[in-house]
Amino acid sequence: MTTELPYRPRKGEIPTNPGVYRFRDAERRVLYVGKAKNLRQRLANYFAPLHTLHERTRRMVTTASSVEWTVVNTDVDALQLEYMWIKEFDPPFNVRYRDDKSYPFMAITLADEAPRVLVTRNRKIRGARYFGPYPKVWAVHDTIDLMIRAFPIRTCSDASYKRAMQSGRPCFPGQIGKCGGPCSMKVSVEEHRKIVDDYIAFMEGADERFTKELTHRMQEASAALDFETAARLRDQRASLEAVLGRSALVLPHDEDADLFGIAEDELAAAVQHFAIRGGRVRAVRATTIEKELDISSADLVEQVLQRTYGDATDSDIPRRILVPTLPDGVEEFQEWLRERRGRRVEIAVARRGQRADLMRTATLNAQQALLRHKTRRSSDYTARTQALTDLQEALGMSQAPLRIECYDVSHLGGTNVVGSMVVFEDGLPRKDQYRSFGITTTTDDTDSMYQMLSRRLAHLSDPVDDSEATASSDTKRRFAYPPQLLIVDGGRPQVQAAARALQESGASGIALCGIAKRLEEIWLPDDEFPVILPRTSEALYLVQRLRDEAHRFALTHQKKRRKRDISTVLSEIPGLGPARIRALLRHFGSVTALRAATSDEIGEVSGIGEALASTIHDHLSSR
Repeated sequence: MTTELPYRPRKGEIPTNPGVYRFRDAERRVLYVGKAKNLRQRLANYFAPLHTLHERTRRMVTTASSVEWTVVNTDVDALQLEYMWIKEFDPPFNVRYRDDKSYPFMAITLADEAPRVLVTRNRKIRGARYFGPYPKVWAVHDTIDLMIRAFPIRTCSDASYKRAMQSGRPCFPGQIGKCGGPCSMKVSVEEHRKIVDDYIAFMEGADERFTKELTHRMQEASAALDFETAARLRDQRASLEAVLGRSALVLPHDEDADLFGIAEDELAAAVQHFAIRGGRVRAVRATTIEKELDISSADLVEQVLQRTYGDATDSDIPRRILVPTLPDGVEEFQEWLRERRGRRVEIAVARRGQRADLMRTATLNAQQALLRHKTRRSSDYTARTQALTDLQEALGMSQAPLRIECYDVSHLGGTNVVGSMVVFEDGLPRKDQYRSFGITTTTDDTDSMYQMLSRRLAHLSDPVDDSEATASSDTKRRFAYPPQLLIVDGGRPQVQAAARALQESGASGIALCGIAKRLEEIWLPDDEFPVILPRTSEALYLVQRLRDEAHRFALTHQKKRRKRDISTVLSEIPGLGPARIRALLRHFGSVTALRAATSDEIGEVSGIGEALASTIHDHLSSR
């Protein structure tokens, strides 16, 4: 492998100014767009010795045949130009957004003589004011139905409006009380415009003003014995409260912010965007991102914000943006948003209080979305078939691995060492055939892997005789099934340990590989270099899911053993029954904290006397 790229610029040729750079391939296609405060310093990272580069970065620079750059005056200009070029060229090595789903919005057509409220996915209506996006189209319709009871504005089509105004007869929605525009013949154009302004003000977060005003007017009407008006105002207030009830108050009522929860792994990320207006979550949008290059969390946040606000209007940009990690050059990014909004914009990390609680909620939703994204690909029949075929070709197998077993080792500081075996058949998990292994004595992870594989492979030579099979022997029969592929969680050392166990077992026709988490590379027993599966490969998604499932299963088993061991340690103490053990663990949280406590501190627990506290302290101190 060559150590230097032929298109590397000469020394001193790259300027030190801020700017934007583009890598192109032989066909002049733009592969990657990036920005830098110092072009020379940034590009030097790409032209380091190839063996020191991250695998995906190495793939990009070796695919490229040229690099070019454009110098700009400020870092803010670089940010703007980078965004424009990413949109224009759609480079394959920049992050790829997979939310091709078009989300519904609520739109108010302010450019019309009598503005209309409608549900649309078109964000290019001239002069329209948008609210949303909404995760479900029915959520927009329900909100509009409730809102027009309190703020009766036009809902009919332009054709119906024109026909009604020309004929002097109400439009059909107006006749059944579903349209409150001038076409209903109940209000003038000027009166309707005022109602539209109130509608927009309420949607922008003026909750308290309208609910208090309606309450005050309702009480005045009731005091004046105008019960019909009071009842109408009561119904309007109920409609507004129903709208508010759909989005819980999570922050102070004057808070306008966008909050981004992000969950990511080496290859993909999921983003949950919560739009908070007037202290309430008004809209939620989910995005899945596929990462081509190895980028930091700060770079990912920057890419998400660029895409979210690159084409946003000033009214779509809030005064505060809450993120899990600050992007690099946050000051320049805030200046870029300030220019677009016309007012100051703050980018901050939600560290405490209600904002931190909401960030945890958004992050949890992002984690679940990322899991669904990976699971959906694995569960699709076409994707599964492609994954097994790709895996067969990548590993040089004679047939597709219809039964795959994956192994992982888990421990807590070298104690409570356990192993896990998960089974996938035809690309789907067979949870009834999962197994866990207790490993009592071991020197390290490779020895644990060797022990676990040796014990598992021993069952291949001891099949159950079908003529003597019973219901109780069904488990043994399944355990005797030979897999076509064994996968271990780890790199070359773990694979070599597994290969030794496989060789000693005498089993044949079983392929073996390992997946190393750092670069997601696939290691084979006899190869000096790993196999790199394409980042978008279905095979890589399948192997990752097997690895993650084995890790989850091992961790679950270890936690159960740890909990059992804790109960065993405490149950050995005379005078401690289940109720007192629960009380101690509830008070101290763990045996470690209990072991560090003094006799007096233990004695503070309800039901634990002075003598028993001294016994507990002496027993734990001696272990």
